[in-house]
Amino acid sequence: MFFYDRLVDGRLYRIVAQSVWNSRKKQPVSRQVVLGPADPPPVADLSDTRTVGTKCVGDVGALAWVAEQLDVVGLVNQACGISNPAKGPSVGELALGVALQRACAPGAKRDLAAFLDGCVPRISCLPAGRFTGQSFHRGALGVTDEQLEQAQLAIAHAAVTRFGLSAEVLAFDSTNFDTHIATTTEGELAQRGHAKSKRSDLRLVGLGVLVSETGHVPLLYRTYPGNSSDQEVLTSCLKGLARLHDQLDAAEGGARKSGRTLVRDGGFWSPQLELELESARYHSLISLPLSHAASAKALAFAAERGHMQPLRGELKDVRAARLEAKVGELDRTLIVVESEELLRGQKRGIAVALRKAKTELRTLERRIEAGKIDQSTLEARVKKALAREHLSDFVVTRIGGSTRHPTLHWAVDDTLRHELERTRLGRRVLCTDRKLWGTERIVSAFRGQWNVEELFRRSKKGGLVPWGPSFQRADSSLRLHTFATVLGLTLVALAKLALGSKKSALGLMRELGEINATLVRTSTGKSGRRPTVMLPPELSPAQKKAVKLFELARWMPSLSTTSFRRSDVQSEKASINASNVRNSR
Repeated sequence: MFFYDRLVDGRLYRIVAQSVWNSRKKQPVSRQVVLGPADPPPVADLSDTRTVGTKCVGDVGALAWVAEQLDVVGLVNQACGISNPAKGPSVGELALGVALQRACAPGAKRDLAAFLDGCVPRISCLPAGRFTGQSFHRGALGVTDEQLEQAQLAIAHAAVTRFGLSAEVLAFDSTNFDTHIATTTEGELAQRGHAKSKRSDLRLVGLGVLVSETGHVPLLYRTYPGNSSDQEVLTSCLKGLARLHDQLDAAEGGARKSGRTLVRDGGFWSPQLELELESARYHSLISLPLSHAASAKALAFAAERGHMQPLRGELKDVRAARLEAKVGELDRTLIVVESEELLRGQKRGIAVALRKAKTELRTLERRIEAGKIDQSTLEARVKKALAREHLSDFVVTRIGGSTRHPTLHWAVDDTLRHELERTRLGRRVLCTDRKLWGTERIVSAFRGQWNVEELFRRSKKGGLVPWGPSFQRADSSLRLHTFATVLGLTLVALAKLALGSKKSALGLMRELGEINATLVRTSTGKSGRRPTVMLPPELSPAQKKAVKLFELARWMPSLSTTSFRRSDVQSEKASINASNVRNSR
């Protein structure tokens, strides 16, 4: 967008303009809108001043600045096409508008126009009333999966080059979201499967995301049916990931690098997938399932005296053991890592599960005394009661008697429980083919996988950029809705990275959200409509830094008057005094 001032009837106005390409007519289309008067605010009668509302500036302006740096609207329109920009918003503008709405004020598509109208920064020179739910669904109908993937790759490439992200180590994970689509509604994406929310009455949409190690920015994602396998999703992501890396390598002017590493958790373990990663020239780093034979060997090795050693640097509070072993037919490096936080969480889970198991076992004893249970049913219920949280490893049970008159004896073996805590609880087994990496590098790279889970927590209901609740009905709307949600997560992560804030993403957005404009309607003592003036808030040092970095004064010039530090004012006074002394001489 371009900002300039124009003199109209003796008054100065601030204008913002943009130029968009009409692919149908093969010519550019110009849009412009008046932001407001650029003259100094009128002299007000404070006794006749009223506050009439507020408008968002900080959070929307920061994310819009990041989108401008990436040229999100242009890249999406180039990938998806723009039909008639003079009449309505393009697909890129709609996707960006929904992304900002979900990041700053999550709501339904019918509230999108009201949200954009309540913001001082603009993503388009079109009136906010053009951004409706109907326009979003119409735009989604003309977008294909291939076009959205092309837009993903273009935005990821721009993010890596503009913000200096590292794409050498990428973390992958997947989740699913509940939809409110009726069973009779046709569709390929929304399917019944294993819901992470534990609900079984709703159809699901799956989401797999690849996140960069630097800034934890989503670079690539896949939307898939809720009944699909996670490993199939990762396999499909490899093709798009290869295209992204080819583009990055071409931009650097070199050949395809072989140093890429993919980090994932134990749910994605598969010998076939390991071979596919190797053939695609990707290194692997995974948390091996503890039920695997190689994990049992590594845990036994780490339990021996002197094998667990403290790490160096930032990981000095972490202990780990390293060994080389065969995982199936593959030569791998195994790292057993000890985590106190994981141990505390597992102990809490065991305590809760043990209380429930004791209640169930006592219930079974009463049923045995009443003669209301047979031996086969007793065995099944005992096995089910001890199936969770390693209970079967230290709760000793003995079932005897006859088929119709069984007996049950059980006890909690504290020795076995302590041995379980010493050798297995609180420990992960990392498996990698990065044999030249140090132990500290392997552990720190795996910890990046936690950031994908953090993104999913943000995108759940009540989070920062929630995916749902979604009331989309068509597959095309679900795909574009997911694209906009991931785009919102990307913009928030890049804004946090650009600002260098140590706060959480939620804390950062709350701080930026406090930079808003108070609308004041006042009287000038003259005839005519009473003018409305935007008053800036009192800014903290961090907010002043954000105003300068994200160029928020473009939209609200009065913000620049609140961003001066006292030292700046003192230096300015000193320079004025020095100038006066020179003039007096």
